[in-house]
Amino acid sequence: MAVELSTRYNPAEIEAKWYRFWEERGYFTPKGTGEKFSIVIPPPNITGRIHMGHALNITLQDIVVRYKRMKGYDVLWLPGEDHAGIATQNAVEKFVAQTLGKTREELGREKFLEITWDWARKYRKEIKDQIKALGASVDWTRERFTLDEGLNRAVRKVFVELYKKGLVYKGKYIVNWCPRCKTVLSDEEVEHKEHVSKLYYVKYPVKGSEEYLVVATTRPETMLGDTAVAVHPEDERYKNFVGKTLILPLVGREIPVVADKYVDPKFGTGAVKVTPAHDPNDYLIALRHNLPMVDIFDDEARVNENGGRYKGLDRYEARERVVRDLEEQGYLVKVEDYTHSVGHCYRCDTVIEPKLSDQWFVATKPLAKRGIEAVEKGEIKFFPERWTKIYLNWMYEIRDWCISRQLWWGHRIPVWYCQDCGHTNVSEEDVTKCEKCGSTNLRQDEDVLDTWFSSALWPFSTLGWPERTADLERYYPTDLLVTGFDIIFFWVARMIMMGYEFMGERPFSHVYIHQLVRDKYGRKMSKSLGNGIDPIEVIEEYGADPMRFTLAILAAQGKDIKLDPRYFDAYKKFANKIWNATRFVLMNLEGYERVDLDELALVDRWILTRLNKTVEAVTNALESYDFNIAARAIYNFFWDEFCDWYVEAAKPRLKTEERTLVQNVLVKVLDTSLRLLHPFMPFLTEELWQKLPVEGESITIASWPVVEKELVDEDAEREFTRVMEIVRGVRNVRAEMNIPQTQKVKIYVKGMEPNEEIDLLIKTLGNVSEVGVVHERPPRSATAYVEQDVEVYVELGGLIDFEKEKERLSQTIEKLEKEIERLEAKLSNREFVEKAPEEVVEETKEKLETNRERLRRIASILKDIG
Repeated sequence: MAVELSTRYNPAEIEAKWYRFWEERGYFTPKGTGEKFSIVIPPPNITGRIHMGHALNITLQDIVVRYKRMKGYDVLWLPGEDHAGIATQNAVEKFVAQTLGKTREELGREKFLEITWDWARKYRKEIKDQIKALGASVDWTRERFTLDEGLNRAVRKVFVELYKKGLVYKGKYIVNWCPRCKTVLSDEEVEHKEHVSKLYYVKYPVKGSEEYLVVATTRPETMLGDTAVAVHPEDERYKNFVGKTLILPLVGREIPVVADKYVDPKFGTGAVKVTPAHDPNDYLIALRHNLPMVDIFDDEARVNENGGRYKGLDRYEARERVVRDLEEQGYLVKVEDYTHSVGHCYRCDTVIEPKLSDQWFVATKPLAKRGIEAVEKGEIKFFPERWTKIYLNWMYEIRDWCISRQLWWGHRIPVWYCQDCGHTNVSEEDVTKCEKCGSTNLRQDEDVLDTWFSSALWPFSTLGWPERTADLERYYPTDLLVTGFDIIFFWVARMIMMGYEFMGERPFSHVYIHQLVRDKYGRKMSKSLGNGIDPIEVIEEYGADPMRFTLAILAAQGKDIKLDPRYFDAYKKFANKIWNATRFVLMNLEGYERVDLDELALVDRWILTRLNKTVEAVTNALESYDFNIAARAIYNFFWDEFCDWYVEAAKPRLKTEERTLVQNVLVKVLDTSLRLLHPFMPFLTEELWQKLPVEGESITIASWPVVEKELVDEDAEREFTRVMEIVRGVRNVRAEMNIPQTQKVKIYVKGMEPNEEIDLLIKTLGNVSEVGVVHERPPRSATAYVEQDVEVYVELGGLIDFEKEKERLSQTIEKLEKEIERLEAKLSNREFVEKAPEEVVEETKEKLETNRERLRRIASILKDIG
């Protein structure tokens, strides 16, 4: 039997072919019988191409999914996309401006939404193609979209049910307002950045007195909306001022001095202006003291009619004018530099304007109770475990969730206001007649729901809820969620709350929080830095499998990934190694027939022991989501042990009467290795496995390897490990003495009984001409190996010029000692250890250890030949 395999691994030739094969055979669609494993994909936004974070997320999910499928589970991995309200609307607005030269207001709601739906269809297809390119084994027959008809029904039902329970309400509250997007943002959608700003000290005169209070503020323009000045009740400096009336500079409004424990006496002067309509903390002070609320900005953050002569000015223009007027009128005491954190819109980067507004909210405290209990009791577990505390801390302090957005793209709020009697109609179906007065003069709420409202229902709405579908009955709750830490609060917490509220049980058992993919310097990837790596471009250059393996082997729990593009090349080489090893095996299967693995040689027993230990290591690591440990285990086994040692030892045996036995061991090890590799490198392993003389139609549905304890031979492992160490010692002596690896050498063994099988292995693997037995070290030899009573020496006579070598080795020792001294000094420098990047410190430690080991080795050789 001889099977052809091309000389080169070319990912482009095999990837699309095998994905079509898997889809056509229906391998990704669950059968509906047996023990189930279900997982829903975190739906990518339809705003463009997937990024490296998506690639990592999808790769890790697919590793688990393929592993579980091979373990015999009935696996459902449900795909879909998110309509991504504000992000998509922003993208389409830019597209419309560039292509049509119009704003969305000029287009009108209906036409704008028509264009947005076209955009959604285009990008949903692109995202689907990109996910396929990654090799994701999702069930495309169940693909969902957060704006599809089924999810619309689910969203409306949840809104109405929560409204009926009093958990959805409309109210005035300070919200995060984006003047560019003209919509409210949740707290989690606000990104805080350090700003170098100014702190302005302003006099507020006491009415009917020469006295005044000095107030410090970073936003003097908002004083136009001040309705009080607050001080701490225990601040002795201001006890006599509490209850007095101040005159608001520039405006002339009378405002009280109130005492409130919120005030930090150490900030500024300890007296703070209270602007309830434009600061969340001031808003709470106003509620406690029954203060009026004066809103001074319109939706574009321009001063409105409440700002008097400043009306129409942009907030920053207003600041300049107010500061100038304060200075001219003698109210400005001083200005200091001040660095503080300022909120920005996570989409357009505009500085957020806190604003008093009528919005829809979800009362989250009652919903959070069960979500807290579930994690505290271990019903839902986070991996790594440290995210548990972060999740719980946020849940303990949870604030009501503002769910209305001033957008057109999204789930329109199912509320209709009667224009005749003023009644609010809330319904799952479109309302045509007021339920209170019967009028048909109705107006639907213009706003849409926060994108995360529909996403919060994803684990059960995608399975058919509110209908009690067969999928919902079988696959809910799901088993695993893989996501990034940045959406624990946006999404994970809300799915947990909604799952318990509407399904009565957890939405998933395990939450794996994956790493952030940074550039090789540890910087966050961003457009502004231009350091992003496009996964589709990586696939085109290196292939999907090398990229997937790279991401997996770097995915250590709790540590961000520093991604150097050179890693892709390194693991492309690994893919080549797998290809070439398989090609070697296939080229040597002439006359192959299956036989029992009896009368195994030492090297066979060793490789089968190592194979089974690798099966155990990979399986255990995947069970605990230690993807890097699993990848490293199979990488080390396949490259170091199988290719570098077993295949080399097998080559001469394939020309002897042992050929059939060796062929069977090669096939078994390769078959098992490809199965272990399949979740990581699905395309490559399918292409190669199909060529092997094994049963089954696809590796995708082949069984996962199990440990065969009867093939584990600890003695064989110990014996062959000694062989490897002897051979490594011989190779080291060659390298240090400049003896070519191709030059045969003679070695002597002291303290070990002669063993024909071991001698032959040493000769084959170490390019040794003869293995002699001695009772003491021969002259003109170098020690290659020492262990307890066993020593191995390499004969050097006739191979080297002893005097020259002694001189060269002495010089090498001198250089090594200097380098060791330099590295030791570096590592004893506290500043270097504390400030240098962690990987640089580790690399320095490794260099030091390598040099110390080499120094010991050369010193030993010099002593031997001296």
